[in-house]
Amino acid sequence: MPHRTALVTGTLFALAAGLMWGLVFVAPVLLADYPPALLSFARYLAFGLIALPLAWLDRQRLRQLTRADWVQALELALVGNVVYYLFLAGAIQHAGAPLPTMIIGTLPVVIAVSSNLRDARRDGRLPWARLAPSLLVIASGIALVNQAELAHLRDDPAADLGRYALGALLAVGAVACWTWYPIRNADWLRAHPDRSPTVWATAQGVATLPLAVAGFAGYWGWSAASGSAFAMPWGPQPQLFVGLMLAIGLLASWLGTLCWNAASQRLPTTLTGQLIVFETLSALAYAFALRGAWPDATTLAGIALLVAGVVLALRVRPVPLAADAHAA
Repeated sequence: MPHRTALVTGTLFALAAGLMWGLVFVAPVLLADYPPALLSFARYLAFGLIALPLAWLDRQRLRQLTRADWVQALELALVGNVVYYLFLAGAIQHAGAPLPTMIIGTLPVVIAVSSNLRDARRDGRLPWARLAPSLLVIASGIALVNQAELAHLRDDPAADLGRYALGALLAVGAVACWTWYPIRNADWLRAHPDRSPTVWATAQGVATLPLAVAGFAGYWGWSAASGSAFAMPWGPQPQLFVGLMLAIGLLASWLGTLCWNAASQRLPTTLTGQLIVFETLSALAYAFALRGAWPDATTLAGIALLVAGVVLALRVRPVPLAADAHAA
C-alpha cells in the first residue's frame, strides 16, 4: 500500500476510533450513582457477549491464533480494558468529565515520547527537533483547557478539591494503562501484518469475557456480603444501564478497537499515539453537550491547539535509525 494512502486511511480509522471511544466518557456521567467497578465489569461483559457470535462466525481464523497470542489478548484485555475503564470511570465520577478527559488528553504526548524512545528500530525515529513543535502545541492546548476547567472549579462553592484531586489521580492511572496498551497492541499487529484487525479485536473481546464475568460476579457477591443498599445486578436505572453498556460494548469496545487496529497496522506507533487526540476531542464535545453549555474561548483555543498539533505531527516523517544516527 502506498505510504500516502496508508497515512490517509490510517488517520481516518483513528478518527473513527476516537469518535466511538469518546462515548465511554458519557456513561459515568449519566450513571453517576453506579460504582466504577460495576460500570467497568458490565461494559466488558457486554463487549464479551457481543464478541461471542462474531467469534463463531470467524472461528476458522481465530483457530490460527496460538496460545501465546491468546495470552497476549488476555493481558491487553485486562490492562487496556478492565483496569483502564475502572480508573477512568472512577476519575469521571470524582472529578466530572472535562478534567479526566484532559488528563487522558496527555496520552498523545506520553505515547509519542514512549514510542519514540522504544520503537525507533522498527518504525524509524521521528527526529526530536521536528517532533517537538507538535508536542509543544498539543501540550499547550491541554494546558489551556485544564486552566479553564480549574477556573470553573474555583467558581463552584460546592466543589470538593480533595475529591477532584482523587479523580485526577485515578485519571493518571488510566493514562498509565493506556500508554502500555497501544504500544503492546501495536507490537502484535505489526508482527502479524497478515492477520485481520477484525480477528484481533474479536479475540480481545473473547479474552475479556471471563475477566468481566468473574469481576461482575465477584462484585455482586461482595455487594451482598457487605450489605450494600445498591440494587444489584442492574441498579436503579436498569434500562439506561443495560442500553448504555450494550451500546458502548458494541461501538466503543469492539468497533472502536477494530478501527484502532486498522490504524495501527498502517501507521507508525508514534503517530497513532498522537491520533488518540481524536478521543479527547470527541469526549470533550460529548461532555459539554451533556453539560448543556458551549466551551468558553480559552477551552476553544485549547481545542484548536490540539488539532493543530496533530496536523503538525502528521507532517513529520520517520527517519530510519541508521540515517538518523548518521545525520547526528
